[in-house]
Amino acid sequence: MREDPSTIKGAETFMLGEMLTLPQNFGNIFLGETFSSYISVHNDSSQVVKDILVKADLQTSSQRLNLSASNSTVAELKPECCIDDVIHHEVKEIGTHILVCAVSYTTQFGEKLYFRKFFKFQVLKPLDVKTKFYNAETDEVFLEAQIQNITTAPMFMEKVSLEPSMMYNVTELNTVLSGEESTFGMMSYLQPMDTRQYLYCLKPKPEFAEKAGVIKGVTVIGKLDIVWKTNLGEKGRLQTSQLQRMAPGYGDIRLSLERIPDTVNLEEPFDIVCKITNCSERTMDLVLEMCNTQSIHWCGISGRQLGKLSPGGFLSLPLTVFSSVQGLQSVSGLRLTDTFLKRTYEYDDIAQVCVVSVDDANLFL
Repeated sequence: MREDPSTIKGAETFMLGEMLTLPQNFGNIFLGETFSSYISVHNDSSQVVKDILVKADLQTSSQRLNLSASNSTVAELKPECCIDDVIHHEVKEIGTHILVCAVSYTTQFGEKLYFRKFFKFQVLKPLDVKTKFYNAETDEVFLEAQIQNITTAPMFMEKVSLEPSMMYNVTELNTVLSGEESTFGMMSYLQPMDTRQYLYCLKPKPEFAEKAGVIKGVTVIGKLDIVWKTNLGEKGRLQTSQLQRMAPGYGDIRLSLERIPDTVNLEEPFDIVCKITNCSERTMDLVLEMCNTQSIHWCGISGRQLGKLSPGGFLSLPLTVFSSVQGLQSVSGLRLTDTFLKRTYEYDDIAQVCVVSVDDANLFL
């Protein structure tokens, strides 16, 4: 208790019996937590009552749920005796909830009586979740999730994970290089109104990565699964709805890089591998033109026939290029033409490469 930031100073000196007292009201109840209540029906009279039936229902804005563990009647209840029950319910709706406790019984004179009690409470939102998507040059998608504690008490964040859709594999980027320690340190407490940012990388599964037309139409990424604990260890869990993103528009044909070196020597040829994907619904007959720029010079024959490319198909194209200018240079100057429709597609700023002189390269090594 001394190390728990949610416990008042000096609480460890109190007797446990003084701490573990039943609350007089429900207090704050949050979405995703388990609502638990102890119900006791006590015979205050001096008479024995029979055929006692205790029923507990929870009324929400959309439904009425029966929470009673047993719907069978109790044969009799003697004076100063009681019937006890504990009910549990995982809260899945926000707003006003009403616990309705109904008791029916028969007196020793055969008179049937019935009464009800109502307990109203509010279910609040515990977390504010915001998401952002970033599309990489490849088919990778990066998800940033911002989670804010909007309650008035600290939370222990037990788990924040992403369950991807069937087309993606996910990698969590929330640990240091060793992969064992969280980027948030040893303490996983989230103080009131504090925010944490979680990062995930999604990659298409191999069976879908080659189908550009399928990946292009995907908007469902997956859903976040968040588990936390509050002051006395009560667990809460929330799952977001399916997260959706606006799929990037690649047009009819997409050109991306599969391989390129980070650093190259000045005026020395280097190899790259381009991937050309037909994102349209028609077959294309492609011609590749290579246009030199002030710094980038292509090696090979321009106007080369690449042949026909079916819808959703792709091809890997090795090319050779060199740079005549030092510094960070943009690989540009490729042009594809579909001879069927006489339509031309130009590609500039395909990638960046660092060009150094031979002396600088030796110093760099």
